Amino acid sequence: MKDFTNRVCQLFNIEVPIIQAGMIWCSGWRLASAVSQAGGLGLIGSGSMYPEVLQEHIRKCKAATHKPFGVNVPLLYPEIDKLMSIIVEEGVKIVFTSAGNPATWTGYLKEKGITVVHVVSSVKFAKKAEQAGVDAVVAEGFEAGGHNGREETTTFVLTPLVREAVSIPLIAAGGIATGRGMLAAEVLGADGVQVGSRFAASVESSAHEKFKKVIVDAGEGDTLLTMKQLTPVRLIRNRFFHQVVEAEQRGASVEEMKQLLGRARAKKGMFEGDLDEGELEIGQVAAAIREVKPAGEILSEIWNEYQALKRELCQR
Repeated sequence: MKDFTNRVCQLFNIEVPIIQAGMIWCSGWRLASAVSQAGGLGLIGSGSMYPEVLQEHIRKCKAATHKPFGVNVPLLYPEIDKLMSIIVEEGVKIVFTSAGNPATWTGYLKEKGITVVHVVSSVKFAKKAEQAGVDAVVAEGFEAGGHNGREETTTFVLTPLVREAVSIPLIAAGGIATGRGMLAAEVLGADGVQVGSRFAASVESSAHEKFKKVIVDAGEGDTLLTMKQLTPVRLIRNRFFHQVVEAEQRGASVEEMKQLLGRARAKKGMFEGDLDEGELEIGQVAAAIREVKPAGEILSEIWNEYQALKRELCQR
């Protein structure tokens, strides 16, 4: 099953070049270990965890699988020093960074023998990440769920642009949930893919069951990028979403938008299941997700479809 020639597989010592995104409130140790155990790379999403909670998840993940896994760290996290110390102390070997300047922590992590990957939304930041010394980049397009770049460049456009701009391994993300999407990303120049929304709707995802149902019930056009004055984020349309849109349309100030957002909106929606007042972050590809499945089964379906379609194309 292992692709020994693939640069992403070689970099992480994994069997298939499929990475599970480190999504807040969805990507705990159960999901990360299940994806890693199935041959991909699972990531613990530290953005929604206190330092001591991250430490617990790392330890449980190590107990659940002996295969490689990593931690996703948003660089704007307020207690990032503590997170990084725990990551080093617990012997985590792979870190994906996002939402900040990779030059701040890449050198430190690499000195500790850690493989570093940075998530970018533009060619400019891909080049900066390579200059900072990261081992690979994730080019995440406008279709993705959660926080997005202001450029609004789609995965289909961003991937080949980044491929031309950097020489390090490239992982495509945003709108990828199937083997067909994975093959398209490879043709565009990606060495592997990062999958978020599809794994959010998995059995092992720590998201609330009500949120998982919202994902599988979502149709085309049910998500939209909003909160562009603060940090752009793609959300499912609900009562909170419409409050944000109304505020933006009447020209609300940044301070008003911060007050509307308040605290723990994402936790309220995705983890606690408040479908009206919570922040429901998910990608456009939710429209193609029809059922909740075990993470290992999802990974196998993506990989098997990718291989079958690739063989079919080669035979034409």
